[in-house]
Amino acid sequence: MKTNPVVITFLFTLGLFVALLTPAQVRAQETDTMDKDTAAKLFPKQAYSPAAGHDYPTHVYWGDTHVHTSYSMDAGAFGARLGPKDAYIFAKGNEITTSTGQRAKLSRPLDFIVVTDHSDGFGFFPKLFGGDSKMLAYPQGRRWYDLMHSGQGATAAIEIITSFSQGKMAEGLLPLPGSSEYRAAWDETIKAAEEANEPGRFTAFIGFEWTSNTGGNNLHRNILFRDNGDKASMVEPYTTQKPLGSDNPRDLWKWMADYEQKSGGQVLAIAHNGNLSNGRMFPLIESFTGKPIDREYAQTRAFRERIYEVTQIKGDGETHPFLSPNDEFAGYERWDKGNLDLSVLKTNDMLEFEYARSALRNGLKIEKELGVNPYKFGMVGSTDSHTGLATADEDNFWGKTSSSEPSPDRATHPFVKTDKAVIMGWEQAASGYAGVWATDNTREALFDAMQRKEVYATTGPRMIVRFFGGWDFDPKDAQSRNPANPGYTKGVPMGGDLSNAPSGKAPSFLVAAMKDPMGANLDRVQVIKGWLDASGQTHEKIYDVAVSDNRKIAADGRCKTPVGDTVDVPNATYTNTIGASELITVWKDPEFGAAQPSFYYVRVLEIPTPRWTAYDAKYFGVTMPAEVPMKGQERAYTSPIWYTPAK
Repeated sequence: MKTNPVVITFLFTLGLFVALLTPAQVRAQETDTMDKDTAAKLFPKQAYSPAAGHDYPTHVYWGDTHVHTSYSMDAGAFGARLGPKDAYIFAKGNEITTSTGQRAKLSRPLDFIVVTDHSDGFGFFPKLFGGDSKMLAYPQGRRWYDLMHSGQGATAAIEIITSFSQGKMAEGLLPLPGSSEYRAAWDETIKAAEEANEPGRFTAFIGFEWTSNTGGNNLHRNILFRDNGDKASMVEPYTTQKPLGSDNPRDLWKWMADYEQKSGGQVLAIAHNGNLSNGRMFPLIESFTGKPIDREYAQTRAFRERIYEVTQIKGDGETHPFLSPNDEFAGYERWDKGNLDLSVLKTNDMLEFEYARSALRNGLKIEKELGVNPYKFGMVGSTDSHTGLATADEDNFWGKTSSSEPSPDRATHPFVKTDKAVIMGWEQAASGYAGVWATDNTREALFDAMQRKEVYATTGPRMIVRFFGGWDFDPKDAQSRNPANPGYTKGVPMGGDLSNAPSGKAPSFLVAAMKDPMGANLDRVQVIKGWLDASGQTHEKIYDVAVSDNRKIAADGRCKTPVGDTVDVPNATYTNTIGASELITVWKDPEFGAAQPSFYYVRVLEIPTPRWTAYDAKYFGVTMPAEVPMKGQERAYTSPIWYTPAK
């Protein structure tokens, strides 16, 4: 038999190569799992596969961190009959029958949700609605039972919320931690999450909402467990009811620390959109003590509350026209009439301590004074739905409560009405969702991404947004079809930190946004900058960094030309004949001061689209009053990237 000399040469060379390998390298060759260090020595050049050697998040997961069911006393009183199990079934993309007997389904499933029923009153509504004799012995309990069974659930709900927030609920009427009713409701909540959780496919977080609402001033926090039921069941949710609970966030943070010490687990708190707190969500002076916040408060809040709910059904919380008069997009979906129950009307001096952008600015100032920034948070959106239905789509909006589910008059019916003010049904916003850049769809991976603030908020659309900051990005990086490669290699992602500016360098940012594949084109991408000057004053500035349709950005960093408008209100339609499917750029701060603490976040704006009120008008054949908005510009807000000067 003849032997091919080429084969001999190849076999000899291969044998020599194998002989030269160390045992570890041979094992790596045999198992095809060569470790990174070995691979780097053998193949020092950048791998041919762009993603090889990288383990950064490549997928954004969509979810809702704030969903209520009939287990919440207010949701139940408003008419919710769906429980935690139903909320998960719906979020997974299955069709269900709503509390008002209508069929509902998401156009696309979500990747995760958190059922966050109110910790105050766990187990209250099912027992009251069922006619529990102990609860009916209370005059309040009897009245609310009669109202709900006579079709006046909304009236009962408002009375329940008001009596709770004003401290006028009869002592003993609400189940307390330690009671069999309370424990049973918590166990059912955990069981529903455990049964729905499918690691890698769908994440059902265990959670609850702590409902601090003294005087109607909303300081709610949603609590998420990283853990499974074996650890979460070691405790019962923290309430505001004394002596077992408290309405002071400091005490909630202590409860969180105690849980972690007891269980070895982890929890995080997400502050409720602050627009109903009447100036108490982001204090300089604590409302509970009347004293300036101290270093302990700042440190603990920064550690416990790493992300913030910036948009939801009860309005948008990025900024307000009074706070940002030069921002033409600042007036989006405002709820600025009063606190949660409208018992105290809003004044302009309260606004600074309710909105995300002003909180981020004040955080820089506090850090200068205390050495810690308590308001160094990332941003997510969520619905705060009280129907069990986690949907933020304009054409599939199911309202805040079951009494606001689709009907011909839901927009023109008062949602909250007192002798001081009224919030109409049309003022509800179809918002929002949380986008989480995580390595996997599991409780652990999603929780860890939230902790590192690699998250962003949208008002409903599922647009893809990347945001990186560093010192060496250049225009060529914006040509990458995978901006994550240069983004993670050269900089830090949203939620990250830059410090100690190299001499003569300003930070540069790689920003990329892609439209929701089922949604509208993009109008523009903006960088919002805030900074602290040498005199201790904070400032903000908006830069349009990428715009569609070949419009021009002026020397001042702004594009003055509107994108246009294709909305056909009577037919509740629009066309993607304007705008861009994607926008990507590298932007360098032209006014950087190396000695100035700063933050930067991205706001992405879609072209105008029909609002849910337009879809209602078309579907039900009704005419909306002139004051009802019929279209808007949906948006996304990323978590910031902070710059800290050398000390």
